[in-house]
Amino acid sequence: MSDNPHLDETKLHQPDLAALGAPLRATHKPRILLLHGSLRKTSYSRLANEEAARILQQLGCETRVFDPSGLPLPDDAEADHPKVQELRDLVTWSEGMVWCSPERHGSMTGIMKAQIDWIPLSLGAVRPTQGKTLAVMQVSGGSQSFNAVNQMRVLGRWMRCLTIPNQSSVAKAFLEFDGDGRMKPSAYYNRIVDVMEELVKFTLLTRDLKAHLTDRYSERVESAERLSQRVNQKAI
Repeated sequence: MSDNPHLDETKLHQPDLAALGAPLRATHKPRILLLHGSLRKTSYSRLANEEAARILQQLGCETRVFDPSGLPLPDDAEADHPKVQELRDLVTWSEGMVWCSPERHGSMTGIMKAQIDWIPLSLGAVRPTQGKTLAVMQVSGGSQSFNAVNQMRVLGRWMRCLTIPNQSSVAKAFLEFDGDGRMKPSAYYNRIVDVMEELVKFTLLTRDLKAHLTDRYSERVESAERLSQRVNQKAI
C-alpha cells in the first residue's frame, strides 16, 4: 500500500532503463551556441568564446557565436525585433550553449543578462532551453573570481538547462591573449579545453534523452487536470 496519499500513481513514471541505456542515436554534429557579455572592440569574453568554438569544432561540433551588438534592452522592443529573433532562433537551433561573461562590479555584465532575459522559458509549446547542456565561463580584469559563473549557474538552473560541473574563470585576461586575439598556452587555456570536452560529452549523452529527462510528474498531472476540466464542462 502506498505511503504517499497525495501522489497520483497513474502519473508517476519510473525511469526508463532501456531508454537511458540505449546507444547514441543522433549522428549529426552537436550544435553549440556561444554567448558573450561584452561589446568592446577587444572583448576578452568574445575571444575566449572564439577559442572555445575552435576547440568545439575540433571535437566535432557545429558552432554559432551570437553577436549581441544591436540587441535591445529587455522590454524596450517587441519580440519580433530582428536581433531578438536571431537570438531565439539560435537558441532553438542549439543542443548546448556556452555563456561567457566578463565580471563587472562583482557580477556578470548587463549585456550578458540582457541576452538571457530575451530567451523565454517557452515559445508556444516549445521550451527552448529545457534539457539543453550549458557551460559557463568568465573573464576578469584582476584576480581570479567566480562571481559571474556562480550567477550564471543560477540562471542556467532557472532556464532548466543541464549545467555541466566544470567551469572556467580566466584572471587578468588582458595578459592571456596575444596581438592576434589568440589565447596563449596556460593552465587557463587547458581549463577551457577541459570544459569544452565535458560539454561535448554531456551533450552527446543527453541530447537523445532530453524528452525523457525533462518529463515531469507535475506537468503530467497539470495536463490531466486541464483535460478533465475540458471534457467535463457543462456548457461551451
